[in-house]
Order: sequence, then structure tokens, then C-alpha cells
Amino acid sequence: MLTINLIREKRDFIAERLKIKNFKSDEILDRIIELDSRRRDIQTKSDMMQSDLNRISKEIGTLLRENRKSEAETAKEKTYKLKEDIKSFSDQLAILDNELRNEIVRLPNLPHESVTPGTGAEDNVIIREGGIKPADLKNAIPHWDLIKKYDIIDFDLGIKLTGAGFPVYKGKGAKLERSLITFFLDEGVKAGYTEVMPPIVVNEDSGFGTGQLPDKEGQMYHVTADNFYLIPTAEVPVTNIYRDVILSAEELPVKNIAYTPCFRREAGSWGAHVRGLNRLHQFDKVEIVRIAHPDNSYESLDEMVIHVEGLVRKLELPYRIIRLCGGDMSFTSALTYDFEVWSAAQERWLEVSSVSNFESFQANRLKCRFKEKGGKQTRLVHTLNGSALALPRIVAAILENNQTESGIKVPEALIPYTGFDIIS
Repeated sequence: MLTINLIREKRDFIAERLKIKNFKSDEILDRIIELDSRRRDIQTKSDMMQSDLNRISKEIGTLLRENRKSEAETAKEKTYKLKEDIKSFSDQLAILDNELRNEIVRLPNLPHESVTPGTGAEDNVIIREGGIKPADLKNAIPHWDLIKKYDIIDFDLGIKLTGAGFPVYKGKGAKLERSLITFFLDEGVKAGYTEVMPPIVVNEDSGFGTGQLPDKEGQMYHVTADNFYLIPTAEVPVTNIYRDVILSAEELPVKNIAYTPCFRREAGSWGAHVRGLNRLHQFDKVEIVRIAHPDNSYESLDEMVIHVEGLVRKLELPYRIIRLCGGDMSFTSALTYDFEVWSAAQERWLEVSSVSNFESFQANRLKCRFKEKGGKQTRLVHTLNGSALALPRIVAAILENNQTESGIKVPEALIPYTGFDIIS
């Protein structure tokens, strides 16, 4: 969330930047400034009373030592009244602090200066493209038919066991899935990321820390008996490792990578564009997470983009990198690059990764700070994450782009992991 100091000092600047995200903030900002003014006024009065209380308490000790009991009793009466008033102010401050926080968390993160206005995907900016679209695939078969032909993923069995959107991977389909996960993890470790295996259910504090709560509770599976949430991405538990932590500047950047299953309710319509592996309720994903120094977090973002680009290149998939416009960005992001791969049978681009810098927005919720070498003051870190990669649409693109009359060719980089070079 945005800091109260920033809101107080740059109210108009914030309102203008949030217009890029098509967010009308004037009413909320005015309410925040009003609440903050009342809170600061009460805090000042409370501090003055506490100072008076401390002074009078010392005077009482002096009066008692001088055997001036009558004056000491009068002073004690003043302290009783001061304590009551301070308690009343404390109760008012608790209420105002809660109201203030509830208003601040309604504000999305400010977009980076490079983010352009726009309302949706059609206004996003293509940064670059790579790879070659397969030109010799006439009448290409979509992946939802290929998986039946080769018996590698079973959606009907998933419906029997759970419901729609929970596929069962079988035989070479399961091995391909596992091979991709291991390949992505190995590539991340080679790039200097430390592998972690976090829980796949989190508490409410973790959901709040990374911004899923209270913004996206409708998209998450809620374990109501324990008030836990199934994670929509490994970003949530991995970033929350650093909740309430003070790092040293020498420790930055922190680089973690994690594989987890991910769970999203994905409420909405179901049609051709969300058929098969295009949209699932449970899916596998490898996530990279960085905790960075504010002065070079955009260098970290560039490095993450290059890392993800390297993965899709090694899988020999046609891809493009897109910078999201304000209207297509998430609540928490300051700058996001999406990766899309080409689907030969569907003849469209499929999103497989988002790589984002959240600047200090998550860190302020997490209370994650760092201290410069030799310094006493702490500063908020910057947090970043990206899919490296989400598997379902990667699998869909591999199946569709590599289909031949004799079977589906496995990308060369995966053969050491799968142990086979064709699915037939």
C-alpha cells in the first residue's frame, strides 16, 4: 500500500498517476487526508498530556520527599484525570488508525512513469518478438484434441475426481509436466536463485501482505474452517517469508525460486479461448521472487525479463514481450511485462508469464525493510516477481507447435529430462 507520508505530501501527484490506471482516487485521498489530520491532532494532544503526566509524576516524588503531602495528593488527582484523557485519546487513535488503513488499502499502486494510458489489452505495447512461427502446419490440431489422441491428459477424469478445470496428467503427459518443472527450477538455480518449497495454503496476513486481500478474495479458494487460502501463485508465500524482516543492504537482492501448484477460482464465462489448458482452476507454475534495493530494482526487473525470455527461447517457442498499459495492470504492480507464446492450432497468442516490479507497495504492507551499511535508519525494500514459467499454456503451445504425422516432437532442451524425444 502507499505510505501515508507520500499521500500527505503528494496528494495531487498520486491522483494524476492513478488516472493512468483508470482509478478515480479524489474521494479516497480527501478522506485519508482528513482522517490523518484528525489522527495527528489527537496524537499531538495525547503526547502533550503524556508529557504533563511524566512531569507531574516526578513532582509528586519531590513533594513526598519534602513531606508536602497535601500538594502531592492534589497533583495525584491531576494524574488521574490525565490518565483518563490519555486513555480516551488512545481509544480514538485506534479507531482512526483502523479507518485510515481501510481507506489506504483501497488505493492501487502507482504506475511507473513508462506506463501508458489505456483501457485493456488492445492498448498494451509490444516491446519485442522472437522465435519463428511454424509455417508448415496446415489444419493443425488443437491441444485439447491432441491430448485425447495421445492419451496424455484427461479432463473427464478430473471432472470425476474434482470438477472442471482440474485435469489429470497421464503417462508422457505427466512426465512432460514434471520435466518442465524441473527444467525451469534448474535454469533458475543456474541464474542464482535459491530454491524454496513453501506451503500451498496461507493465512490472511500473508494474503494481505502481497495484496491478494482484500482485493482478490473472490478469486481464491478459501478454507473456511481454518481461515486459510489456497495460493493463487507462489509469490504469496515466498514474498511473505520476508514479512516483518529487516535485511541489510549487503543481503540485497534476495533471489528465490519456487515450484507450487496454484489454485484460482477463475469465475466467468467458458468458451473457445478458455478451452482445454487455456484456463484451469489448478495448475503448475514456477515463480521467481526478488527482494531488491530501491535504487536498482528496475535493473532486477530487466534481469528477470531476460531470464524468462531465455526459457521460452530454449523451448523454441515463438514469443512476444508486452508492456501492460495502465488499464490492464494489476492492483499492486508498478510496471508489468507479459510474455505470450504463439499457439499454432488456435492461431493466437497465449499469456504464459507476467514479470512485475511492485516497488515498495507490497513492502509497506509486509513491513519489509533494509538498513544501509553503517546506517541506523531503515527503508522499504522493493519486491518483484515473475512466472518462470506457468505450465498449462506452455504445454498447449508445445503440443500444437510441434505436432507431426508421427507424433509430437519434444523440444531439445527437455529431452534430457523426459528421456524421450517424441510423444506418439
